[in-house]
Amino acid sequence: MASASATLLKSSPVIDKCEWVKAQTLRHTPPLSVVRCNPALTIRASYADELVKTAKTVASPGRGILAMDESNATCGKRLASIGLENTEANRQAYRTLLVTAPGLGQYISGAILFEETLYQSTVDGEKIVDILLQQNIVPGIKVDKGLVPLAGSNDESWCQGLDGLASRSAAYYTQGARFAKWRTVVSIPNGPSALAVKEAAWGLARYAAISQENGLVPIVEPEILLDGEHGIDRTFEVAQKVWAEVFFYLAENNVLFEGILLKPSMVTPGAESKDRATPQQVSDYTLKLLHRRIPPAVPGIMFLSGGQSEVEATLNLNAMNQSPNPWHVSFSYARALQNTTLKTWGGRAENVKAAQDALLFRAKSNSLAQLGKYTGEGESDEATKGMFVKGYVY
Repeated sequence: MASASATLLKSSPVIDKCEWVKAQTLRHTPPLSVVRCNPALTIRASYADELVKTAKTVASPGRGILAMDESNATCGKRLASIGLENTEANRQAYRTLLVTAPGLGQYISGAILFEETLYQSTVDGEKIVDILLQQNIVPGIKVDKGLVPLAGSNDESWCQGLDGLASRSAAYYTQGARFAKWRTVVSIPNGPSALAVKEAAWGLARYAAISQENGLVPIVEPEILLDGEHGIDRTFEVAQKVWAEVFFYLAENNVLFEGILLKPSMVTPGAESKDRATPQQVSDYTLKLLHRRIPPAVPGIMFLSGGQSEVEATLNLNAMNQSPNPWHVSFSYARALQNTTLKTWGGRAENVKAAQDALLFRAKSNSLAQLGKYTGEGESDEATKGMFVKGYVY
């Protein structure tokens, strides 16, 4: 038994204190004590190589993530904005439009799906997961169960969904998902309290460990909300605290850093701040945060847009890629990829091609931004409109 466990340990790419102890005590200690050093690592050994490969595939040059994991209720809000009823048929039609856009995989490496979509077929009867794989896009899945009030806090939230997560993750893997997403939030106007930050970090770490043990690369997303009148320095201060806590608890839970992806907020002023930041300022502050808090072992930083306009999110990403980074610095956008697409479609079959062209234009723009080559040519007025909603709920 000890021999088998030791073999599994050797097959894992994780390097931690256990390996140091092994090197220092090999002459004096039987191998069994090495296995006991951190037995949790043996659990993930069968998935370790696959997790690293999946993370690197999603974090591939010139590509990013299409976040299309809106809950049915949120998707209903999107459809209502173009005068459509929130029915499964309408949700299916819109998601079919997205995943069948010709050549989408040239710019998109992963797509985050809602549970309904993971098991859904297109309007033509093909499984959406299969369509994504044909496009060379890795299917992902939203696994959290949403935000609820955090008792004992300053009117803050915590994210639920850990109960039953292991069995759900195993089922999602069987269905074809290879990465997961868990979104929790931190509110600057409400503190944030030490309790809320700790709860966010601990929940993300538990989710990440459970995901990896079931073959899913976890996207770690503590969204620092744009709400507030604070300046960019206050955002930076809070972000440093949040990411310090997150990585402390990721390490405590033996999470394999090479097999995760991050989905952070860019460091910007609050949406209601009098002071606006240029793309260069956003880049400077955000990269300073990454260098101070994110280990180079993490393969991909897939930024959320958080209510920025389509163009603003692309410009900020482009500024961050004007010089080399230790990580793949890219995007995981929802509204900042879909807004113009949705309005162009309007629920009309004759507009599908124009809507797909709008999606491809937006995806290509962000692909160029990931490479640091975005110029801003050909942008529409719609793409410059901000999408911040105060107190936004998914």
